[in-house]
Amino acid sequence: MPLREVWTHEALDFTPWLLANPEVLGDALDMELEISTAEHPVGDFSLDLIGTDLRTGRSVIIENQLEATDHSHLGQLLTYAGGTDAANIVWIAKSFREEHRAALDWLNTRTDPETCFFGVEVSAVRIGDSRPAPMLRVVAQPNDWGKTVRSVTQARESGISGRGLLYRQFWERYMTALKVLGLTWSRAQKAPRDNWFNMPTGVSGMIFGVSFARGRLRSELYLGHPDAEMNASRYQQLLDKRGVLESTYGDTLSFEPLEGKLSCRVADYRKDSSIENEAGWEGFIEWFIDSQRRLREAIHACGGLPVAEA
Repeated sequence: MPLREVWTHEALDFTPWLLANPEVLGDALDMELEISTAEHPVGDFSLDLIGTDLRTGRSVIIENQLEATDHSHLGQLLTYAGGTDAANIVWIAKSFREEHRAALDWLNTRTDPETCFFGVEVSAVRIGDSRPAPMLRVVAQPNDWGKTVRSVTQARESGISGRGLLYRQFWERYMTALKVLGLTWSRAQKAPRDNWFNMPTGVSGMIFGVSFARGRLRSELYLGHPDAEMNASRYQQLLDKRGVLESTYGDTLSFEPLEGKLSCRVADYRKDSSIENEAGWEGFIEWFIDSQRRLREAIHACGGLPVAEA
């Protein structure tokens, strides 16, 4: 059946569906996929979806379209891959032109073993009066992908260096601290090598996150639903309760509408904090946990997450 009868609009219908049903794509890709954010900012552009393969801890970015592949989306895919330093790059489309499938195959043979490109065709079927069901077919992926999945832990141990290794080691300590304190904020099994660590809220289009942001630590609630009006509505609800939020939190919060982007955030920062300062890691982790605990308590005191539709 026509895709547009199931998902009328890519950004407003298909992207939210993927955000809410990551296991469908994860099963097709042989990943334990957690999608954390829609419309993730990459410079002046917005990536459709970003997440993590929980089994390996490797980042995943997703660019989708409900039409046949085109040069424009291929360019966007490569731009987002470069801007996020993603490990797994996924392009979903109604159908793949042979030239674009060949381009993904070429990228898989020419890039390093930890960078993987996937092409996935999406279709929809309906049997009788049942609800439409999505069908995903992988048409491009690295050679011996199954073998790569089984050996990825060893590859990560030998292949990560520099700042990526520091981030992974730091987030391993952070995850251990969460477990010791009995905090079930994350389902991640492997630490990422990225500068950020996202945690689900249970509400589509919103995540709690902690990150290293240009020499500062950032603790936030990120509003990243693909519907900009919904983000604006939720952001305004939080802004209207700013007094109570900051009073309960115990400090001033940064309310950021992120002009020119679809997303918004409410955050706190700690200055002069770099991943290279390993002596400061214990203090960084304490601040991340304390700030996240207070932020969550402040939101709860104001009636919980702003989930009303725009």
